[in-house]
Amino acid sequence: MKLSIVIPVYNEERLILDVLRRVAAVQLDKELVVVNDCSRDGTRAVLDAIENDPALVISADPSGRTELRFFHQPVNRGKGAALHRGFAEARGDVVVVQDADLEYDPSELPALIEPIEKNQADVVFGSRFLGGHGGFPFWHTLANRLLTSASNLFTGFRLTDMETCYKVMRTSIVKDLALQEERFGFEPEVTALLGHRHRREPLRLVERPISYHPRSVEEGKKIRLKDAFRAVYCIARYGLVAPRPRAGSVAAPEAPRPG
Repeated sequence: MKLSIVIPVYNEERLILDVLRRVAAVQLDKELVVVNDCSRDGTRAVLDAIENDPALVISADPSGRTELRFFHQPVNRGKGAALHRGFAEARGDVVVVQDADLEYDPSELPALIEPIEKNQADVVFGSRFLGGHGGFPFWHTLANRLLTSASNLFTGFRLTDMETCYKVMRTSIVKDLALQEERFGFEPEVTALLGHRHRREPLRLVERPISYHPRSVEEGKKIRLKDAFRAVYCIARYGLVAPRPRAGSVAAPEAPRPG
């Protein structure tokens, strides 16, 4: 089973090489689908250097089961839009998102994929709360609990961490979802759409515990208070009505760059 790890990147010049090396070191058959969301720092130069010399990253994987693929958004559209592009380009059997900031530990991915490999699940959410409070400050914990509870009311799921980045899905499932959100509304949106899918065709969704190492705004964290309000909107909007696919909701593949 091959895993597509979609990595949206925006202004992560300092961390991106380390992130890709750590993801490459995970002992899985995988492709790293890196989507640069028109970064304004030196991220593009770092990615170009890796593309020209893949050994900078894949040397971290002695098994040789890592493929690197890079895509560059022509304009900055947000994390959700970068994910749309990455999902459209994914070639693996299973897909997961890896944020480019090391808040989530990629060494835990094999345990998350295992229920799907054993045909015990179709979707696996990595929960930061099954093993405790996941390193969150109190107010972040409270907000996450409230958002997850609201999401559960609409979806019928019994999740403990709807906002988790680690959502492992069969690629056929995520490609079938009519994703619309272009910024940080992706997490509640995709959960709501999975709820609609579950009502049409039962999905086996399970949670597994994961660790979490949050970074501060000063360290580069990009999500803000306004994104929490957007999450509330997305929970209700997509929980009530499943959207139909709209033209242009997934970016068209970028034309090859001249040699």
